[in-house]
Amino acid sequence: MLFVTRRITKILLSTVLPVFGPAFALWAFTAGSALAADAPPPVLNTGDTAWVLTSTALVMIMTPGLALFYAGMVRKKNVLSSCMHSFVALAVIGVQWMVYGYSLAFGTGNAFIGDFSQFLLLPMTTDTLNGTIPAFVFMWFQGMFAIITPALISGALAERMKFSSYVIFLIVWATIVYDPVAHWVWGGGWLQTWGALDFAGGTVVHLSSGVSALVMAVVLGRRLGFPGEAFIPHNLTLTLLGAALLWFGWFGFNSGSALAANGLAGLAFCTTMTASAAAAFSWMMMEWIFHKKPSALGLASGCVAGLVVITPAAGFVTPAWSLVMGLAGGVVCYYGVRIKMKLGFDDSLDVVGVHGVGGSFGAICTGIFASVGGTGLIYGNVAQFVKQVVGVGATAIYAAVLTYLIAVVIDKTIGLRVDEEEETIGLDRQMHGEVGYTF
Repeated sequence: MLFVTRRITKILLSTVLPVFGPAFALWAFTAGSALAADAPPPVLNTGDTAWVLTSTALVMIMTPGLALFYAGMVRKKNVLSSCMHSFVALAVIGVQWMVYGYSLAFGTGNAFIGDFSQFLLLPMTTDTLNGTIPAFVFMWFQGMFAIITPALISGALAERMKFSSYVIFLIVWATIVYDPVAHWVWGGGWLQTWGALDFAGGTVVHLSSGVSALVMAVVLGRRLGFPGEAFIPHNLTLTLLGAALLWFGWFGFNSGSALAANGLAGLAFCTTMTASAAAAFSWMMMEWIFHKKPSALGLASGCVAGLVVITPAAGFVTPAWSLVMGLAGGVVCYYGVRIKMKLGFDDSLDVVGVHGVGGSFGAICTGIFASVGGTGLIYGNVAQFVKQVVGVGATAIYAAVLTYLIAVVIDKTIGLRVDEEEETIGLDRQMHGEVGYTF
């Protein structure tokens, strides 16, 4: 047996190898070269880096913009309290995201949540890249999304929630709701792998916050005097200024999500402007038709509604379809904010109607009209539409259940709501020891 084995080996070495060896070596070399050509190492692109740095700053200014947008709509005795709800998110979630939130959202993990591989950003250096931009830049670009999302919920809690309870809510909600959902959609989780589309946060940001706002509004209960008492916005000029900052920052929100200074960023910029203008117009016309007077608050709300609706689709639809989405979104969200009067819950600043309804509508429309980087229902791709509907349903159910559990635990321990006297006097003086206006 040993003799036979040696004989076969000798024949192979003397005949087969001389003939096929050079060919095999050539194939191995060219195949290796081809593989290397197909997957070049990432290279820093200064233009992309500059654009995403700029976009990160634009998204950051949206949270102070949100503070002004909300603050103008509350009564003057709660203006600082409302502002604090947004500003404290910059501080609290800013720390949470850097320490472990980013790791839970974008760490390798599994299909449902990341891990602690990026804890304290320890693996990152100035040479670590995410695509063509530094990992540090990508981390904080995504961090600005993480900051503004729970701050959006505060619009449904305005004028009646304890500040201490709100801070705890921010940290817990970001950890067990936002971070996992961000992982599902953008961090390699099950929705991203499955092929659900969300360009800049229709489900991750707006749907999750809108559904959570509904749950919190129900658990907290109505403000004293709602709905019989007139809750008139005390300073709509602040609201318009806030809307302007949100619109301005949203170009970074959507265009920056291309993560490059390229044509896709240009498309997202175009669709963002188109949809927002269209929704502002259609909302204004709805008021003009049914109430005979177009209001500044309605125009501002329509502008934000259009931005919400186009966010999941900004890089996936043509400008023409973004116009359709914006016009339709203004009408849908106009009726969306009136749901609270029919159902009787007190969504103080219309978070549910604009962000919950608008986010879900935009995500589903993405599955209908998408034609860039994939096709939607209108182009015959039924599967994409189904994926969008499943993504909306899964995100809504997950956010609702977890938010309810968070609210109940906080309420049973330290309490969610201020007492009647504090609510009557105003949260500015009672919670923060100061007032917004001194004349």
